[in-house]
Order: sequence, then C-alpha cells, then structure tokens
Amino acid sequence: MLEVILKRMDSLSKLDNTTTNDARRLDELSSVINRFQPAGLVERIQAIAQNVSNMAIRVEQILQNSVVQAKAVRDGTSSQCEVPRDPRFPECPGKVDWMRSRWTSDPCYAFYGVDGSDCSFLIYLSEVEWFCPPLTWRNHSSPPTQYVQQPKAPKRQAAFRTDLSVLLDQVGTGKESLSFMKRRIRRLAQQWATAANRLDTKLEQRWRDQKKILVHVGFLTEESGDVFSPKVLKGGPLGEMVQWADILTALHVLGHNLKISMSVKELQGFLGVPPGRGSCPLTGPLPFDLIYTDYHGLQQMKQHMGLSLKKHKCHIRVIDTFGTEPAYNHEEYATLHGYRTNWGYWNLNARQYMTMFPHTPDNSFMGFVSEELNETEKRSIQQNKVNNMAVVYGKEASMWKQGKDGFLQILHRYMEVHGTVYYETQRPPEVPAFVKNHGLLPQHELQQLLRKAKLFIGFGFPYEGPAPLEAIANGCIFLQPKFHPPHSSLNHEFFRGKPTSREVSSQHPYAEQYIGRPHVVTVDYNNSLEFDSAIREIMRTKVEPYLPYEYTCEGMLERVHAYIQNQDFCSPESPFIPANLSRQGSAGGGRITGPLFVTLPNSTTFGWAPNVTAPPAWPPLSSLRLLVSQEGQSCVEACQSVGFICEPAHFRFINNKEALHGLEVQCEVVDSEINHILPAFSVVRRECGLQQEPLLFSCAGHSPKYRRICPCRDFRRGQVALCIDCL
Repeated sequence: MLEVILKRMDSLSKLDNTTTNDARRLDELSSVINRFQPAGLVERIQAIAQNVSNMAIRVEQILQNSVVQAKAVRDGTSSQCEVPRDPRFPECPGKVDWMRSRWTSDPCYAFYGVDGSDCSFLIYLSEVEWFCPPLTWRNHSSPPTQYVQQPKAPKRQAAFRTDLSVLLDQVGTGKESLSFMKRRIRRLAQQWATAANRLDTKLEQRWRDQKKILVHVGFLTEESGDVFSPKVLKGGPLGEMVQWADILTALHVLGHNLKISMSVKELQGFLGVPPGRGSCPLTGPLPFDLIYTDYHGLQQMKQHMGLSLKKHKCHIRVIDTFGTEPAYNHEEYATLHGYRTNWGYWNLNARQYMTMFPHTPDNSFMGFVSEELNETEKRSIQQNKVNNMAVVYGKEASMWKQGKDGFLQILHRYMEVHGTVYYETQRPPEVPAFVKNHGLLPQHELQQLLRKAKLFIGFGFPYEGPAPLEAIANGCIFLQPKFHPPHSSLNHEFFRGKPTSREVSSQHPYAEQYIGRPHVVTVDYNNSLEFDSAIREIMRTKVEPYLPYEYTCEGMLERVHAYIQNQDFCSPESPFIPANLSRQGSAGGGRITGPLFVTLPNSTTFGWAPNVTAPPAWPPLSSLRLLVSQEGQSCVEACQSVGFICEPAHFRFINNKEALHGLEVQCEVVDSEINHILPAFSVVRRECGLQQEPLLFSCAGHSPKYRRICPCRDFRRGQVALCIDCL
C-alpha cells in the first residue's frame, strides 16, 4: 500500500498549473490514505505515519511551487528568472538543476526564502551563495552575504587574568571528564597566576590584541560518541583532557574573550548556523577571530557550516596529538599519491595543526603544563627519595599482558615495584603478585607516590603521554623501551591511518631527545643484560626534579601568546620576488646586486644577507638558517643535526633560484612541480625542483634520490617553538 501512495506522490510531482487537476489529484491521494488499513502493527504505523507526514510536506511544497509559478506568469517576472548562461558563472545552470530536485533536502533553503521557483533559486544562488550572477531587477542596496565586508570592530587590549572562577563556570558540569578538567584548573590556579605576572613583566606590559575565541571540544561531545568520559575513573587515557584543560586556562589567563562549546547544539548557536542540516552558509560574518577544536569538532563544523567552512577555515586551529604532515593534509595530493587516511585531507596550512609535543615542525606546538616545584619542595623530594622504589607506567590491566614478565623479574631483583592499576573488586590477574598495586590514584596521591619513587618505568604504551614529564618533574628517572625498528603508520597498528609517516623511536621520543640522560634512560628491553645494567646505573644516579621551561605555565602562556599575536593564515601572503628586494640603507630603494644568502660566521649554514632589507615575516628572517640535507634525509633531521629546527614558514623565501645559487647547487634543469619533497635537487642528474603548491612545503618529506633545501631556524632556550627574536 505504501508503494501505491508513493506512486500517487510521483504523479503529484508532475502537477500542471490547472487548479482543477490539483484538487482532483489531492482528493485521489486522500482517498488512498483513507482506504489504507495498517493491520495493527505498531512499528508499521509509526513508519507509515512518518511517510505520510513527509508526503504532506512534499504536497505542500508542490502546491506552493504551482502557486509561485502561476504568480510569476501573472506578474510577468517569469522571463526575468531564466537561467543565465554567463561564462563568468559556469556552474550556475547545474546548480539551478540541483536546486530544482533537491531544495527540500535541507530546511535551510526555505529559511533563506527558497520556495521551489526558479526565481527563488537564482536569488539564493546569487545572494546567499555565489554560483549565479546578481539579478538586475533585484534591489542590490544590500550586497550578497558572501561579499559583505563587515566593518572591523575597534581593537581591544587583552589584560592578564588571575581569577579563574568565570572559566570554571564556563567549563560546565555533568560529565566526569569535565570534573577532571575543573579539578586540574583549580589545582594549578596559583601557578597560572604567578606565570601570568612573570610574562606580563617580560613583555613589559606591551599591547596585546584581545581575540574572540571559540573552543569546541569535539571528542567530548555526545555526537562523537565520547568514549573518554566514562573511563576517567577506570584508568582510561587522560592526556587529551589534561591538554584541553590547559589550553582553556591559557586562553583565559591571557585575557581573551572565550566561549566554550561541548555539544553540537552549542556549536551551532555560537556560530549562528541557519536551521537545517548544514547545506547553507552562515547567516552573517564569523563571530570569532579563532576557533580551537579537534578532528571530531572539525568534522562537525563541516557538517553544520556547509560552504562557510571553506571560507572561514583560516581561523581554525586543530588540536592534534600525533601531528599531520603536509602530504596527508593536501586532499588531492594525498588521494593521488597514497597518503589519504581517515584524518588529514583538510587543505589547511599545516601550522594550523597543533601538537602535544614538538615532534612535527610542520605543525605548531601547543603542549600542556606540568606542575612546577619550588626550591623547598625540590629539597624535600631529594631527602625523601626511596632508592629502591619503582612505579610502573600502566593504569590499565591490559597493558601488563604478554612479554612483560622477563624485565619485571629483573626489576624486582633490585627494586620494590609499585603499580596504579585500576580494578573494581578483585586484583587484576595480569599484575604479578610481587607488585604492590595501589589501584587508580587521585592526582595528588599519585604525585606523592612519584615524589618517593626513584624510578618511573614505561611498558612501551601509551605513546607520548604527559605522565613521564610529571614523573621527571617529581624527581624520578624515566626508563623506557627503545623500538627496533621504530614504530610508524607503515608497521604498527596504533599509528596506521594517522596522517603522519613519523617514526617513533621510543615510547616517549620527546623525553629521549629533548631531556635525555640522566633523567631519561632508553634501552632495548629485549636485551636482558642491557636492561639489568640500566637498573643498576639508575640506582647509582642522583637527579634533581626537572621540568623543561616549555612545559611550565609561563612557557605555555608565552608560546600561545606568540601564536595568537603573530600567526595569521587569513591574510594572503604576497608572492616573494627576490628581484624586488632592496639594499638596506639605500635612499632610492636600490636593487640588490649581491647574494641573498651568505655563509654565517663559524657555521656551515647560510643566513639572510645583512645588507638586504628582509620582508616582514613571522618568525622573522633573522632566525633563518639555510642548509642542504643528505640524500634520504628530511629537513627535520637535517636541521636537528646542526642544533636547529625546521621552520616551514621560511620555505617561501628559499623556494627560488637565488637559494640554489647561494648554496652553489649545480642545476642543468630547474622545474617547478607539485611534490612534498621540494625544493630539492638530484646530484646525479643535476636536476633541481622548486615547489609549486605552498600547502605542500614539508619539513618531513624525504627521498633517497634527492637532497632537500632546508629552512632551519634558531630557537629560544627551553622553548623550541619560538625563535630567539620571536617575542
């Protein structure tokens, strides 16, 4: 019977303009519906009721269309609504055809006045979207929404805040994850206040623009499934919540105008999304200067912002734990060259992705904070350390399965082993009997345990979490496994599908590379002699509590302040043309005649020539260190090998023949191509390649056949994200 009704609906869709036929066919539909008896099945009644409701809506739309078209004929406007064939708007006819068949698919079209007539389609496609030319007979005193240039609001100065009560209210309630974040914000409140005062003094109270910022925590929304909140009290991962709590606090303390969204409904309200399913653009200008979200939130924004996401994506910052490399970020390139994953492919500037650790220089380093100890606390810890006490890094019983017995037995010979494994009623059978298990501990109790322990030992998972830094800050030595071969998306299930080819050499590469011995010891756990030797070495070694500056509250405030005030992905970058540069101090703007890059004193790297006026940039070009990688070496590795860091913002200044000439590279051919290893050159073939697609400038790219041209930079002591002149 439902098929009969749908067939009758099909015939209704072909209604002509005669009122008699309209009435007769509506009566016919009514008669069919009246004769229908649904046999008393509740499920079928509900389904059919929904179908009938949908049919009623469709009938109303058809009748409206009929009335509108009749009115257009009477008023003589139908000829004004002929679909234009304008070469400047080639997509217009196709878009009108799409609207004719699909305008009822989203209520947002009706919200903008679409009623099923060609006139309404053309008005919408020319004044709300931009696929058709403006209609000459329309009143154009109000320009189309996509062309409206809103007057810029007067700038307001940001002032440091030390009172966190407003922020705590904004975070909200109702989830254990939010309670965890609020406990963390309260516990560190005094440290944030002290850090704010220090940074205010360091910046000499200079003007800082106050930004309107939306923070949408996508992974905690019900729409994303929120698997994290139920596990907060059961040993689940807390790293993401630690980072988000610190991001919220940093933005608040820096004095910005902050809105927080923890649901799609809140997101829609803050953005001013028109009612519907997200097919239409926003009703007005984006009400925020910056939006911080994650991959889940980005997908939700795409679903509800429609075309507006492409227009406004330069304002977005994506919190991305493991990083996104340019080859995975560029949608077309990723699809063609095998880099397409379930993440990535958003065509953002790679610096819009913000990581937990500074492992991907193509991205920006957001980080988090660890609690900082005063001198009295440090002395107390050193006096009360128990030399033969170890705490295992592994809150879930599953982390203790398979292959752990060998090295745990060796550890047990020398040390008393403690665990913090979650359990409800019975001790987890995976945990050996000699381990003293405290169960899952609140943060302050875990901190007390770490202050007594000499050793914090990792099992190899989880990767790159905050706990090792907290342990080191409380005076522990962190022992972790080295991976042979390194783990990556090519050989390990955990990383498979992540938008990075980064090779992870140990459980915590940051701790291994940036902290190192004596605070961090990285060994092969499969070599029992090496492991045994490491335990004995640790017991002989005395260390003080240590926390890198970039993971203090002040370090994070400094870094986030610099990003907010200096990173701008919305203003188009003017092409860099070396021929237009001038010599410094030349009154007439004389053109340069010497080299653009010169060898730096006591160095094998090149820098910006001091007699050439540097174009404005951030980081400033005073930080640039130009060098050539080895074959098969990425710019990340090449820069690190000489004590610098790769700076993707500098690629556009070295992607030219002048850089090749300055480095004395011999090129018989110089081509411009789309490839994530460029700029680079082949020594054997004497071929040089420059980058044609700026989104593919990549520190991470490498090839065994090419040597990369690498833009390195210096960095501040303890703050790898910022160059020496970046503040």
